[in-house]
Amino acid sequence: MPGTVYQERLASRRAEAERLGARERTFSLLRLIVIAAVLLTIWLAGWWSLVPVAAFFVLVLMHDREIEAKKRAENAMRFYDRGLARAEDRWAGTGAAGDEFKDDHHPYAVDLDLFGKGSVFELMCIASTQAGRAKLAQWLKEPASSPDEIASRQSAVAELRDRLDLREDLAIRAAEVSREIESARLGEWGAQPPLLTGGRFLVLAAATIASVLFIITMPLILVKPAGITLPWSFPSWPLLIAIIAATAVAAMFRARVQQVTAAVERAEPALALLARLTERLEREPFQTERLLSLQKRLVRDGRPASKQIDHLRRLVGLLDARRNQFFAPFAAVMLWTTNFAFAIENWRRRSGGEISTWIDAVGELEAISSLASFAYEHPTFCTPSIASEGLLFDATGLGHPLLPATKRVTNDLRFGDDRRLLVISGSNMSGKSTMLRSTGLGAVLAMAGAPVCAERMRISPMRVGASIQLHDSLAEGASRFYAEILRIRQILDLAKEETPLLFLLDEILHGTNSHDRRIGAEGIVKSLLRRGAVGLVSTHDLALAEIAEATNVHFEDHMEDGRMAFDYTMRQGVVTKSNALALMRAVGIEV
Repeated sequence: MPGTVYQERLASRRAEAERLGARERTFSLLRLIVIAAVLLTIWLAGWWSLVPVAAFFVLVLMHDREIEAKKRAENAMRFYDRGLARAEDRWAGTGAAGDEFKDDHHPYAVDLDLFGKGSVFELMCIASTQAGRAKLAQWLKEPASSPDEIASRQSAVAELRDRLDLREDLAIRAAEVSREIESARLGEWGAQPPLLTGGRFLVLAAATIASVLFIITMPLILVKPAGITLPWSFPSWPLLIAIIAATAVAAMFRARVQQVTAAVERAEPALALLARLTERLEREPFQTERLLSLQKRLVRDGRPASKQIDHLRRLVGLLDARRNQFFAPFAAVMLWTTNFAFAIENWRRRSGGEISTWIDAVGELEAISSLASFAYEHPTFCTPSIASEGLLFDATGLGHPLLPATKRVTNDLRFGDDRRLLVISGSNMSGKSTMLRSTGLGAVLAMAGAPVCAERMRISPMRVGASIQLHDSLAEGASRFYAEILRIRQILDLAKEETPLLFLLDEILHGTNSHDRRIGAEGIVKSLLRRGAVGLVSTHDLALAEIAEATNVHFEDHMEDGRMAFDYTMRQGVVTKSNALALMRAVGIEV
């Protein structure tokens, strides 16, 4: 079971973190001891102090590795701790809620609780990068209409489902890089127009001439005071002219060179982390076509992204040599900074535009990994079969994925070309709205390529439009009824599109009088059916159950010890009884 595996791995990573923490404390103590030894040997032994100084630098390097290993172990602990929370149904508020993707005007996101605390997104998402979260949100908000696209995602999810080690590594490495990628704006930096386009030959010529004259002339200048005669002689004025010319050339490009070096120094640390992440993905032995395609997006002209980034890092490392006070005079003569700024811009022209592609590939893999984790943690959920022809929603044991398994009641549901409208009647709290949400989420998850909370499902591609959870909007000056008719207008527009629409209407037009409601509701439903849509309409107004095209189902309730009780089981036909008066009397209202 996933919970058991998570518990075992969490205990292992916690033990590793504690062990590494103890080693880190040991290294901290050793560093203090070595510092004391340095001070003592400086006082007592002079040059012998270099021995503990060398030991100190070795300890610093080893200590840094221990700190990094400890952070990785702690990140792994958090990964499995959140996984265990999901497995134990105490996950709400522990993960990414996706509030940035909320949209009150989306045709179903609010109605189906896709985003926010305790949402579908929070239950599913294990992505650390913004690109990964955005891709998962896109798949949930924009149902795929191609059976091939859905099947492609399903195959990738199936391959990653049991690759827990990969998901752990991906989550840890992505957590390390996500903030740096966003703060450095790597995609923007890579896509900006080049700052240094012409003049490279002039810079090389000036640097070469100055360097050659420097090599020829400087020995003569240095040995002359010592009375040493070299086998050649050369005047110093050409060197002076060359240095002046090189300085002038450097001045021509200085402003743009400073922009280049400042930008790459901001981007390089984030790119280094991105290289570690892409390197992990580059060496994973994928099998499915979609995952192999993602790997190919990390390669250009036979060179993996990690290798391309390593080349840039070497250029930045050489650029940093200009800061060395002993090398600085030579760097000035060779136009070192200007030359490497041109080299860095050349790298950006070749590979900079690929950075967004690399980030997007990582993000899509995180989205697939989130769906795979969702599948792994819910082994009873099914992978739906996608029907390429006809209009069909056929589910056995359909339930709501946000409800704990111990409280979830499932029902069978089927509609399609031959059964296009279900009217669900019953009292409030009997299960009507939950049934609508379960149906909508079944379709949304199926179109995203995710497992569905059902024993079995066969479904054709369909869009979703829902009017379930609407409220007054003071900010927009809209009443609940006005918000509802605007949503219905949106749903009617969606029904005009090529992909068939699944509509979910809860207590339709209940904000108006019964006469207008009856006429309006029937007109809306018939208009949707004429446009090829299928759907569910819930009501406790039995007049709406008389729509000619409808198949009627209902949920029942009964009184137990003065309290209303429900079994949440959907039955055929129209509800035949109401306990509203009994419930009012039970709470002390005289009727």
